[in-house]
Amino acid sequence: MQRLAACGQTVLSLRATGLAAGLTLTLFMGGCSTLAGDAADTAAGARHESVVAGQGLPVVVFENGLGGTLDGWAKVWPEASRESTVLAYNRAGYGQSEAATQPRDGAHIVEELRALLQARKLAPPYVLVGHSLGGLYMQLYARQYPREIAALVLVDSTHPEQLRGAGDPQNWPGWLKLGFDVFTSDTTKQELAALDATGQAVMRLPVAPAVPVWVLSALRPMAESSALADDANRKRAALATLYPGARQVWVDSGHVIPLEAPDAVVAAIRESIREARRKAGGP
Repeated sequence: MQRLAACGQTVLSLRATGLAAGLTLTLFMGGCSTLAGDAADTAAGARHESVVAGQGLPVVVFENGLGGTLDGWAKVWPEASRESTVLAYNRAGYGQSEAATQPRDGAHIVEELRALLQARKLAPPYVLVGHSLGGLYMQLYARQYPREIAALVLVDSTHPEQLRGAGDPQNWPGWLKLGFDVFTSDTTKQELAALDATGQAVMRLPVAPAVPVWVLSALRPMAESSALADDANRKRAALATLYPGARQVWVDSGHVIPLEAPDAVVAAIRESIREARRKAGGP
């Protein structure tokens, strides 16, 4: 637990120095330790590290941000497992999960996640919970397979058009480009390169009106004002408008809400579970 706490402190200190002006802070979490008691299953031809806990439906599925590992949910998934079955995992190329030979766009990542859920014998419906870029992947999953989804919880999620306009990487300051080049893995670089294509895949698919959506947005995402930061904040506010009827909650937190304000994430998950059970006619 001390190693995990140190990992979280590192991420928060990076935000304080202004590195949050990029798409995500979780890219700096790739070197963090992995959780004890996890397992590995083969999905889509690669071994994936994951942890499953709790019992009951709907199954709550956690998706990490860019470069992040399942440690980022360590303050959330144990509490959620008191309510229902949960799965947290590392995408291919992170933690102890094997690197993938398939492209790192959202379409392949969604199919790998579905294969992992099948390998762990976790049947739908699912409450999909995604942080940062993981939120974009979960948006794609929910739009592509709406019948499998009980609810969608987006935690300071990447907007589908995050890299459009002022957010285009060509407009990034040199220090941010250098940071991605020097401090990120090949997997992270591949996911970033495919981010816009993933976002456009999301936008081409219709929103499923029957899937309730919670949008948790950070009130303190960045320490400085810049064209890039201001654009990211506008897109943060606009995300909920993509989902009519979405419940947007502004959280007094930086970008890494699961570590900084985990209670807000747990509360949204609990509400989504209870609503799903009411619709299913359960207790």
